[in-house]
Amino acid sequence: QALLAESGGGSVQAGGSLRLSCSGSGLTYTSMAWFRQAPGKEREGVAGIYYSESTYYVDSVKDRFTISRDYGKNTVYLQMNSLKPEDTAMYYCAADMSWYGDHWYEPAKWNYWGQGTQVTVSS
Repeated sequence: QALLAESGGGSVQAGGSLRLSCSGSGLTYTSMAWFRQAPGKEREGVAGIYYSESTYYVDSVKDRFTISRDYGKNTVYLQMNSLKPEDTAMYYCAADMSWYGDHWYEPAKWNYWGQGTQVTVSS
């Protein structure tokens, strides 16, 4: 199947920034998204992008995170600014050939996943 690979995670102080990237292989996807999961917690949708223009965010990252896409590189990015300790999680890239509208943030809807990249924010 198609493979996604994330990079760009790391450790940063509160208020700092990180830029995550996710590159796909084999297919150009209709939709891509970022999810995150902290130990013992439910996986949640962070940001999604439909084609290259329509973007969606969970309220907790609105105005701090920006999702974008580069079709030439078959890559999706997540620019994370003003990071908070509660942003600490494993971040996963997801992709699909469909779009699920108001249900984009539900992990079960997405068919392709990366292995994750760790983001740790210290206070």
